[in-house]
Amino acid sequence: MKIIIQKNIIVRNPTTRDFLADAYYAEEAKNLPLVIFVHGYKGYKDWGAWNLMAEKFAEAGFFFVKFNFSHNGTTVENPTEFDDLEAFGNNNFSKEMSDLDALLAHFADHPSIDFSKIAIIGHSRGGGISVIKAYEDERIKVLVTLAGVSNFNYRFPSGDRLENWKNSGVMYSENQRTHQQMPHYYQFYEDFKQNEERFTIQYCAQHLEKPMLIIQGTEDDAVKDKEAFLLHDWCRKSELYIIEGANHTFGAKEPWMEQNLPPHFENTITETVRFLRKNL
Repeated sequence: MKIIIQKNIIVRNPTTRDFLADAYYAEEAKNLPLVIFVHGYKGYKDWGAWNLMAEKFAEAGFFFVKFNFSHNGTTVENPTEFDDLEAFGNNNFSKEMSDLDALLAHFADHPSIDFSKIAIIGHSRGGGISVIKAYEDERIKVLVTLAGVSNFNYRFPSGDRLENWKNSGVMYSENQRTHQQMPHYYQFYEDFKQNEERFTIQYCAQHLEKPMLIIQGTEDDAVKDKEAFLLHDWCRKSELYIIEGANHTFGAKEPWMEQNLPPHFENTITETVRFLRKNL
């Protein structure tokens, strides 16, 4: 089977700005289910082992798309580095939801896709966004979260730290890999508060009437496994799959130079493929 790989497709979004997507699918295949992968906080489409992951899903019979959010800090010219920290600072959840709409619109007429079969997979913060998108959008039939968050609100600062953020207008978070000081402008919090009902993951999960797979590692330092148990409790049609010893990225890291996936990540993909085939 020959896999077609289309890298750095420009997706237009006049509401935010242009961003890039990659598509992986079997040559000459028709009526493929569409699987969209949503990266997390300080993530991007070419991070670590995401390319190997994309090939695995294409080989399994899916039209797999991964993309950079328009304001994730990368650029169309340089999709693998955080070249635009100003954009990163101006990101918010409303923009990410808009980008998902633009992505779906871009691939809506692709001849290889069965648009009645769409799944969304979200990692980390992208898992939270994916829960909201799956709840809001009837086109999405199946949801998978990988180390997905259960709550956006408590990840914002409170008390004096919140007041300082409001007064200064900016808060910085260091990227441990690149050591960049990455800004968050106060508009990020304002956008969340203005749309808090929409961006409450618990409400979306509790009202989701679609199959959901929740995959979580026990050694995740970024998103504790209690969040996976909460999501599972909330969603009526969910399956919970715990991987003993897996970390936040299921053994993958940036850069990933090996030809094979780490065992925990291989396990993650196997379970996800099983679930998608069962429910799409």
